[in-house]
Amino acid sequence: MTQLPTSLVLLHGFASTFDHGWRQTGWVDILADFGCDVPEIDLPGHGSSARETDPEAYADVEAQVFGLLPAPDPISAAGFSAGADLLLRLAIAHPERFERIALLGIGNNVFEVSDTRALVDMLEPEVEPEDVQARLFHRLARSTGNDPKALSAFMRRDRRPIREEELATLTFPVLVVLGDRDMVKSADRLVAALPSASLVTLAGVDHFATPSDFGAIDATMRFFGFG
Repeated sequence: MTQLPTSLVLLHGFASTFDHGWRQTGWVDILADFGCDVPEIDLPGHGSSARETDPEAYADVEAQVFGLLPAPDPISAAGFSAGADLLLRLAIAHPERFERIALLGIGNNVFEVSDTRALVDMLEPEVEPEDVQARLFHRLARSTGNDPKALSAFMRRDRRPIREEELATLTFPVLVVLGDRDMVKSADRLVAALPSASLVTLAGVDHFATPSDFGAIDATMRFFGFG
């Protein structure tokens, strides 16, 4: 039987905040019912974190987030979208610090670095872009009280693709949760590259709906031994 973690790290997605991504969607209250503490972590450039507008300020995003993790015992953690990508990179760099992790809203896209210039160019102007995906990020950034210029700088930071051989070192359990309407089309390659991974596919769920979807919450809670 999985031992219930007393603390669970949750890393939110791009243009969101800890409050928007985890508290408003019920995760924090559910975990509190199990006596599980959730450290309040906002990604660099988001929420209560420093809102730097120079991309160089985000050159060490992984190190910045790693410094916010509870110490010293191995931890359990879940991340959504950009938070899941960061969590996976932290696990690769420090596998001894993690007991098990859940990755929501990412898949085979971790093996590529997408060109974010178009999204960045549409994020800062006040006029909403015509592109549907960009419009959703545009609205999300403003509804969560984030600074579009800081978010743009966060997106402009240098990132490299993850390699499959790096994932082979992650021997602890990993859960991947992906909606079948997500803009990330598949996670089969990611799951195959992880030694101890399982995949949950959410029927009828798109990317932005994932954190609040009951199926995503239920699968993740069960993975960590809750419920």
